Order: sequence, then C-alpha cells, then structure tokens
Amino acid sequence: MSKKIIFLLIGLLIAAFFLFDIQQYLTLSSIKESLTSFEAWRSQNPLLTGFVFFAGYIVITALSLPGAAVMTLAAGALFGLWWGVLIVSFASTIGATLAFLVSRFLLKDWVQQRYGNRLHAINNGIEKEGGFYLFTLRLVPIFPFFIINLVLGLTPIKTWTFYWVSQIGMLAGTLVYVNAGTQLAQIESLGSIMSFNLLASFALLGIFPLIAKKILDVVKAKRVYQGWTKPKQFDRNMVVIGAGAAGLVSSYIGATVKAKVTLVEAHKMGGDCLNYGCVPSKAIIRSAKLAQHMRDGVKYGLNSTQPEFSFKAVMQRVHDIIKQVEPHDSVERYTQLGVEVLEGYATIIDPWTVEIKHADGQTQMLTTRSIVIATGAEPVVPDLPGIEEAGYVTSDTVWQKFAELDAIPKRLVVLGGGPIGCELSQAFARLGAKVTQVERGERLMSREDKEVSELAEAALADNGVHILTGHEAVRFEQAGDEKVIVVKSAAGEQCIAFDEVLCAIGRKSRLQGYGLENLGIESERTIKSNAFLQTRFPNILTAGDVAGPYQFTHTAAHQAWYASVNALFGQYKKFKVDYRVIPWTTFIDPEVARVGINEQEAFEQNIDYEVTRYGIDDLDRAIADSAAYGFVKVLTVPGKDKILGVTIVSEHAGELLAEFVLAMKHGLGLNKILGTIHTYPTWAEANKYAAGEWKRAHAPKWAFKLLERFFNWQRG
Repeated sequence: MSKKIIFLLIGLLIAAFFLFDIQQYLTLSSIKESLTSFEAWRSQNPLLTGFVFFAGYIVITALSLPGAAVMTLAAGALFGLWWGVLIVSFASTIGATLAFLVSRFLLKDWVQQRYGNRLHAINNGIEKEGGFYLFTLRLVPIFPFFIINLVLGLTPIKTWTFYWVSQIGMLAGTLVYVNAGTQLAQIESLGSIMSFNLLASFALLGIFPLIAKKILDVVKAKRVYQGWTKPKQFDRNMVVIGAGAAGLVSSYIGATVKAKVTLVEAHKMGGDCLNYGCVPSKAIIRSAKLAQHMRDGVKYGLNSTQPEFSFKAVMQRVHDIIKQVEPHDSVERYTQLGVEVLEGYATIIDPWTVEIKHADGQTQMLTTRSIVIATGAEPVVPDLPGIEEAGYVTSDTVWQKFAELDAIPKRLVVLGGGPIGCELSQAFARLGAKVTQVERGERLMSREDKEVSELAEAALADNGVHILTGHEAVRFEQAGDEKVIVVKSAAGEQCIAFDEVLCAIGRKSRLQGYGLENLGIESERTIKSNAFLQTRFPNILTAGDVAGPYQFTHTAAHQAWYASVNALFGQYKKFKVDYRVIPWTTFIDPEVARVGINEQEAFEQNIDYEVTRYGIDDLDRAIADSAAYGFVKVLTVPGKDKILGVTIVSEHAGELLAEFVLAMKHGLGLNKILGTIHTYPTWAEANKYAAGEWKRAHAPKWAFKLLERFFNWQRG
C-alpha cells in the first residue's frame, strides 16, 4: 500500500471521528451516563464486549485520537482492576506501536533525509540508549503519549524495543487510571485523578531509569576492571603519553587546574606537527612561493628572474624555523607550567599503572587515576616489491634526508594525491625538482569537489608537476644505474626513473608498544573510544590522530580539552566531543580551505542545499595583488542564510575561512556577515561579497516592483 493511500485512509478515519462527533461518546460524563448499558451488554456478551473494547482502544490509540484516558477509566469500571489492566496494557501498547509504525513508514525517510545531519547525535543516542529514554518518558504521564509514539517513529529505535519498553513503562500509569475507573461514580474530572502528589510520584519514578543507568554504569565499570587491583592511592592524577598537540594541550589543561600531571615523550617534544609536519612544510612552502614570485616578476611590473639559491640553505632555514618554534613546546616551558615531563617509552601495565623506560635503561612505575593516550600517527609506507632496496623518504624523514643533500633531487616521484602529496609536490617543483606525482584515484584531493580538484591539478601542472592520476604504483626496479618505479594504469605499465621517491599516501595511528593488547583495548585504524574519548576503561582516554576521525593539529588540540576534562572530572560530569564545525586547509597555491560540507558530501548525504559563489577575480585587493583567481563557494539551507559549508580557493584562503567557522559555530547566517563592516581593500571582503551574492539572489522582486511604482508616483 502506497504512502498516499495510507495518508488518505488515516485522514478519512480522523475526519469521520470528528465529523460524526464520536468524541462525545468518549467523554467522562458520557461514559458515566452509559455505564449501566455497558455493564448490561458486558454481562450478556463478556467476550464480545472485551474484544470490541480492545479493538476500539487500539484504533483510538493508533490514530492518536483523544479519548484513551477515558477509555482506560471505563476499562476499570467494566472489567475490574486486573482484567482492565490486562486489556488496556496490551491494547495501548499495540495501538502505540501501530502509531509508531505509521509515523515511521510515512515520515521517517523524509525527516532523516532533510534533517539527517542535525539529527546525527540524536540518532546515535537513540540507537545506544533509546530504551532508557523511552522508559523514562513512559513513566511520566506529563508527556502526551501520542506525541512520544509519533516522534519515536522518526528515530532508529527498534520496533521490538519500542513495544516491550512501552508495555512495561506504561504499566504504572495504567494501574492508576484503571484503579480509578473502578470508582468511576466518584470521579468528577480527569484532573482529580492526577493530583500533584501523584504527578510528583510519577516524576520521581521517571528518574528511576536514569538512576538505574548510573548503577549499570558502575556495574559495567566493575566488570571491566574485574581481575585488576586498583591502588589505594595514586602517584599522579593523570599521565599523558605523547607530547604532540593532543598530549601537550591535555597536560597543560591538567596542570592549569592544579592536577598532578606527568607527560611522557619517547622522541621529540612537539610531536609530528612541529618536527615533521605543519611547521617544516609551511616553511619550505614559503621559500618555494618566493622563488615562484621571482619567476613571475613580470606580473608585478618587475623583471622576471630565475632564482639562484642554495638548496642546503633552504633546508637549513626549515630547521632554523623549527628551532625558533621549539621553545613553545619545550620541556622547560611545560615544566614551568607545572607539568612533569619525562623522556622515555611508556607502557600501560594495568588500568592505573604506567611503566616508563628511560634512555639510560632505568625503569619507573607510576600509578595514576587516569591516562590519556596521545601517541599520534606515522606515515604509511606501501608494501611494494623493491621499495626498501630503492630507498624512500616520507613526510617525516624528508626533512633530515634532504637537509644532507647539496642540491635538490633532479627527479622526484611523489606517491599520493592528498593534501600532503600536493603541498610537497608543488613546493619541490617550485624549488627546481622535476616532480612526477602518482595518484591511484581519478583525481587529486578527492575529498574536495571536482572543480577544486581540477583547479589544484591546473595549479600544480602550471608549476611543472607531472600529474599521473588513475595510476597505481606496482613495484620498484633497478635499470642499470637508474632506479625505476613501475606504475600501472588502464593503458598498461609505465616506468619512471627517479632520484628520490617520497611516500605521501596517508598516515596511520601509532598503536603498537603501549600495552593496549594486554589490556584488551580495541584498536584497528584508531583506538576505539566512545563519544567522551573513553576506551573500554573509562579512566583511559585517547586524543589526537590516534583517536581519529580527523588528523589535524587543531582537532587534536580540540579533543585534548575533552580528554583531559573527562579524565579528571568524568566521574562527576562528562562532555561529548563536538565535531560540528571542523575547518581545514590544504596549503597549495592557491590555498584550498573548507569548513562543513561541500557539494560532493551534500549529494552523498541527500542534503538539500543552495550554492552561492563569488569569484575572487572580482575582488579589488586580489586584483591589486595580481592574484585574482579562485572563488568563495557557500552552501546554505534552501531559502535561508544558514551556512551548511564553505569552500574557499584563493590566496590566504585559510585566513578567510575563520570568519565562516565563527559564523557556523555560533549560528550566524550570511545576513550577519553582510551586515559586518570589512576593511577596504582586504581579502576578507570576499566573504562579505559572497554574502551579498546570496542576498541579491534572494531579494524580494515583488517589493522592488512596488518601490519602482512608488517612486514613479512620487515623480508625478
């Protein structure tokens, strides 16, 4: 049966109910007046009376019509307490489940498709704890049951769960009403049944599932910790493993609130971002960009010139910048902040004990109330024949290896077309290397919209990068004195000679060597944790790349707040990580910055949207800087200025994005951005002009026509 037919049938039944004024028979006064007739009919045909009453109750409840409360009273008057409770309990639950199923069949798909992104957290909560939520609502008659039936039908809760929880949860209220119905003659109104004291009792009863849940959490925790002996006292409040962005912020927050915190790092303070990622890559990108500006001098009215430089000096600058930033993440700084910093390898021995092996061979044991695992990630190296013999560098090792070279490698192969591969391909090409970039997928930066990928590919190709998309690396070979990588595409195999190969196909979490296996903490690509970043042991948490789902320094720091606060205060109050507004930038030239969803993701998630574009070629400051290329693309809710996502491709895109991140975080729409004064001439004006494009597209044309007539009339 189609949805339209069911809609029509339900509409007709509801219309008939009110058209024929059936409601008059389901009032308290009508029931009391007809009670003698009902009792006579029941005496003559008890089974038929019970069946008709049962079926009628189901219909009333299934259609969400008024009268169920009065029928519950009538059940007590007609059938007595126990038979009345039995009939009403099953009839009300079956009717409620039918209403639930109708709501689910007719509306769930539409609601989830239209509002799915906003309902994600609710859906997850219902899937995990739906039974508890429903039980609480059923115990408190303050909430209209027909609304609960319809709303729960729009969620992922299982039908069987809805049925049996409703059966049990409504039993207390059913008993009260049916019992009152046995004294129907003395009842003057429905309100007289539900006194304040009784409602208060129900409210207290409604808290029971929450209390029960807390008790269950305690029981689960005891079961998880079964077999482990908890220390009677602890050396530390928190031990943090890993001194990258997540570990540094976690330990800093712990020390700030005066907890006794130990931070353990096996290698370098600052982690990947300082030593191998964000800082060195941006340093070399800046040098490479300046080299390109020299070649493009004619754009600025200057003579174009081929840059002359020492590659060794360029790499030395990279390491000098790392050294300049190092004090921000140093042992000395964090010690001054109140963090105990230990250099060594940490292994979790039990849920409260961490073993630290120092470089001098000594071992130290620390007991701690909580542990934060922030061990980061490392580059993925493909398992290709001959790769070890050929030699390779990764985004971690390239800085040390290339610093030892007198000149940039003439022929560089970069494996991977993601952000890291694209950034380094363009930078090394601008510094004079002949770069071949190999990507297995059909395009670079596949998480972005197709037009963004095309623009990125054009920009890299313009800087001399030879891009091979749709090509998969197969093996490494030695051809005489030359090293060769063999790649495969639809056209067959191809050999590419190289001097160095850079692996940039992704990063994987560091999961080995920390004792996770011995504790039974699950991990695959990341350490398995809940919405509070807790592992199977509530006092062991995780943050940063090792936690997922993002591998950004700023999200690692974001997670660190939740990890540290939940680690230190989780037994009293826990906070779920908020992933609603996550920005990121790929630092090619032009930069690609994004927050929220793009068109590709909106299509995949069946989210309705409108697109507003503003071309950077129209921006005065961009024209003045001879950088008038790119765009601002904003996705909004159809007909509204609410921002769903933003993609910016331009110089300084990462900086421009911040305004949209702030707007999305605090629920500000494009009208607010349009009404904000932006300095002229600046790059930030692009955001305001994009908002203006949206406003222009949604201007009320009818109002302008009326104004035109008004001004014509004024002129006489």
